[in-house]
Amino acid sequence: MTDIDFEILTLQRIIELLGTFAFAISGIRHAAAKHFDWFGGYVCGIAVAIGGGTIRDVMLGTTPFWMTTPIYMICTAVALLTVVFFNRWMEPLKNAWFVFDTLGLALFTIAGIHKSLAFGQPFWVAVIMGCITGSAGGVIRDVLLNNEPVIFHKEIYAMACVLGGVVYWASVALGLSAELGALISFAVTCLIRFLAVRYHISLPVLKGEEK
Repeated sequence: MTDIDFEILTLQRIIELLGTFAFAISGIRHAAAKHFDWFGGYVCGIAVAIGGGTIRDVMLGTTPFWMTTPIYMICTAVALLTVVFFNRWMEPLKNAWFVFDTLGLALFTIAGIHKSLAFGQPFWVAVIMGCITGSAGGVIRDVLLNNEPVIFHKEIYAMACVLGGVVYWASVALGLSAELGALISFAVTCLIRFLAVRYHISLPVLKGEEK
C-alpha cells in the first residue's frame, strides 16, 4: 500500500466515524421526539448510521463496513449516551437534530464516493453511491419512525448529495487533492441543505389526479 492509498484509507475511516456519530445523534434525537426508549433510540441511531453504507457495500460486492470492526456500534452507543446525559444542554439548540443530520449527510456522501472510487467504479457511479450512502439511512430512520421519508418531500435532501458529489468530481478534475476536494464537497453539500431549508427551496412537485 502506497502512502497516498494509506492517506485516502485513513481519511475515509475518519469521515465514516464522524458521519456515524452525526447520523446516530440525528436518529436518536428523532426517536426521542417520538418518546422511544433507550433501546429504540439506539436502533434508530444505528439504522440511520449504517443503513446507507450497508446498501452501498452490498452493491459494491464487499463486506458491509460495520461488520469489520465494532467501532461503529460503539460510536452509536456514545451518541446515545451523549443525547441521554447532555440532552438538557442540547435541547435549547433549535433544530439541533437537523444540523447533525446535515453533517452526516455530507460526510457519508464523501465516504460513499471515496469507497466507490477505491473499488474502481467510474465517477458517475461513485456519485450515485455517495447519494445512497448519505440519504438511504434517513429513509430507513423515517420508516422506523412511521414518518414520510424526507427525501421524497420538502426541501432538497438527496439532490444535495448529488450536487456535492459533482463538486467533488470537478475538484479532482481540476487537479485538487482528495482532501481539499472532500472539504469543498462537504461545504457545498451542507450549504445547499441549509439554504434549501432556510429559503424553503424544493424540487417541483408532481401533479396527479385529485381524488
